[in-house]
Amino acid sequence: MAKLLGERIKRKEDPRLIQGRGHYVDDIKLDNMVHMTFVRSVHGHARIKSINTSAAQSMRGVVGILTGQDLKGR
Repeated sequence: MAKLLGERIKRKEDPRLIQGRGHYVDDIKLDNMVHMTFVRSVHGHARIKSINTSAAQSMRGVVGILTGQDLKGR
């Protein structure tokens, strides 16, 4: 075991990753697939009184918007 310390280990995945041929979860494409993102407050420890989502909801391609209020009790 001590012989392995400090020794180079040839990893079988290195060539494909180095050559840009790696496959990642982000590479998956499915029919009717949607993406989601989290929008966080820029103010640490702030108390959020309300969230106006109307501008985002009216944007082209938006399927839905969830806030913490929508998830309360789940």
